[in-house]
Amino acid sequence: MNSVKLSGAKGLISSKDAIFTQQSINRRSSVPTQFIRSSRKFKSVSLRSAKVKALASAQKPDGSTPPLVVVGSANADIYVEIDRLPKEGETISAKTGQTLAGGKGANQAACGGKLAYPTYFLGQVGDDAHGKLVTEALEIGGVRLDYVNVVGGVPTGHAVVMLQADGQNSIVIVGGSNMSGWPEPLGEEFLGVVRGGGIVLLQREIPDGVNIHVAKAARSAGVPVILDAGGMDAPIPPELLKFVDILSPNETELARLTGMPTESFEQISQAVDKCYEMGVKQVLVKLGSKGSALFVKGEETIQQPIIPAKTVVDTTGAGDTFTAAFAVASVEGKSRKECLRFAAAAASLCVQVKGAIPSMPDRKSVLNLLESH
Repeated sequence: MNSVKLSGAKGLISSKDAIFTQQSINRRSSVPTQFIRSSRKFKSVSLRSAKVKALASAQKPDGSTPPLVVVGSANADIYVEIDRLPKEGETISAKTGQTLAGGKGANQAACGGKLAYPTYFLGQVGDDAHGKLVTEALEIGGVRLDYVNVVGGVPTGHAVVMLQADGQNSIVIVGGSNMSGWPEPLGEEFLGVVRGGGIVLLQREIPDGVNIHVAKAARSAGVPVILDAGGMDAPIPPELLKFVDILSPNETELARLTGMPTESFEQISQAVDKCYEMGVKQVLVKLGSKGSALFVKGEETIQQPIIPAKTVVDTTGAGDTFTAAFAVASVEGKSRKECLRFAAAAASLCVQVKGAIPSMPDRKSVLNLLESH
């Protein structure tokens, strides 16, 4: 995937190689009760039916399960289906156009919700139709939105997704409310949800300063942090990497971050060594059609092949699905190999449906696929 940026836990752990330890889980048992409430901080969204209300209620943290906390971007993805990318100076016609909910943060939160794990999304939208589109999609997926802010005078982030016939895509992102209007400093209630989480997911489609503040808060409470390297093409601040437990790039992002080639597995391993020098001890690399690999400093690398999809319709959101599914499996105490397999199955199902959030699979579908492989 090509992306251009425009400015503008966890359950019982029985396996010795589980991602995070039971000791870290015991530091906190749940989100503080003052954060489990029915009131909303955003003014533009309401539950539209009894069915949606029941679903949202079923996904609330119950006081014993530390939730997945996703802090990140929310976008309206404007899809155009094309046979090929236009050449410089060329105008081409799209077959169809459609606007769907997306954004790396919202995608990952939606995945957690659809996998039936208690999930909070902390982010920002504009006071516009695109903001409603995203928040309603997340609510339907069972994601808690108590700490989503509506930013006046700034549009909701959006992206133009140019989807080609083979399912590959190129994307242009407009930051909008993802990059503007964040409180300084972040509120204690907001950070309280982070400290009470089972695991925190971050990406690079919001300001680095927000990510640093969140990662520090998580580390102070012993909450593991996974940073998806997707988003900004600028270097990751060393101050952020200090508080990251797992860095998760794809091959292209790994090459950009390290300045090293990543065409072969040997080259990828050498680039990961550079990540170790930056202070990260675990690197989860998404390798597209070649699967994935989890590198842990001082330990043997674990590789996971893809679980083939029947038909590849749209790869948008596949990486977000993989990362979020891996996080859910980790916080549930699965072994590293089990986490990779669970994530691979979720990503395989994702690419068979158009759209990012609409393509996120439910837990039953993932488990059924794993049983057949």
